[in-house]
Amino acid sequence: MQREAHKSWSFADAAVWDREPMWAMTPDERLEIARVLRERVYGADAPDVR
Repeated sequence: MQREAHKSWSFADAAVWDREPMWAMTPDERLEIARVLRERVYGADAPDVR
């Protein structure tokens, strides 16, 4: 993902700019990002505690 900077004039505009990259991702891309973050926090061989 490329870094971008936007100047907004209201909090509503800032919220839209903040969410736009997430809306542009496919569900598979979101799942991959969640998997990477989960591995960073809990490690690769964390037990499933459900």
